[in-house]
Amino acid sequence: MKVRIVINPPSWMDSASIAEPPPQALVDVHSHCLWGLDDGAKSFDDSLAMLKMAARHGTTEIVVTPHANFQYPFDPAVIAERLAALRAHPDLPVRLHNGCDFHLSFGNIREALANPHKFTINGLKYLLVEFADNLIPPTIEEVLRRFLAQDVVPIVTHPERNPVLQQSVSRMRDWVSMGCLLQITGQSLSGEFGKFAKRSAWELVKEDLAHIVASDAHDTSYRTTRLDGAWRLLKQEVNEMVASRLLIHNPQAVIQGCPLYETAHTPWSDEAVLKP
Repeated sequence: MKVRIVINPPSWMDSASIAEPPPQALVDVHSHCLWGLDDGAKSFDDSLAMLKMAARHGTTEIVVTPHANFQYPFDPAVIAERLAALRAHPDLPVRLHNGCDFHLSFGNIREALANPHKFTINGLKYLLVEFADNLIPPTIEEVLRRFLAQDVVPIVTHPERNPVLQQSVSRMRDWVSMGCLLQITGQSLSGEFGKFAKRSAWELVKEDLAHIVASDAHDTSYRTTRLDGAWRLLKQEVNEMVASRLLIHNPQAVIQGCPLYETAHTPWSDEAVLKP
């Protein structure tokens, strides 16, 4: 007998206010916490405030991932210097790792294929990749294959927020079959990025295509470092095993450069209904 599952997640703050705290083990692989490098934190104090907010709500490890694109040039030396300043602070509440939010432009791709570990998380095997909102090049599969051939695993960031990819679940499924990963934004699950992003995020979870949930944090007011709401929604609407996989185990494997954990398929019915 099939069970009909209706997904209608509560609001982010309502869920966060009534449930028990998450485990103090959440891992965030996508954040813009490093000050003065992009449209995220503006000052050292902003960076520290974002990290403290994350720690208060269950996050223990964060990858700082400044944009690497035409507008925000990527400079590993500056990143290392600012990471060192944060790590030296006596009140730093989380462990920090380095990476970037890699825009798939021609120049970036050419440089990354020549020197991939300049851009990967902790210089290991996982690379956060970001697409433009209005165009996915028809040749991008060949680029992804070239990264994979160099043992660099692309993690496509926030595909649920991309208007093109919202209509292309089959294409994302093909990328996953190739060996790529998908990372959704925690606040998409509760509708902070709109009903289409919310619906797409839950669809990716339902289809077992989401590998990681991250904050993509930019500040302490709107796009914050909190992941506890996403933890509660996933635990409530699916189960704790899936919440742990997306917010603890898989992100931990990424920062260590290890293969993702082998898990059983998400226990969803074929008749699951996703409400916007």
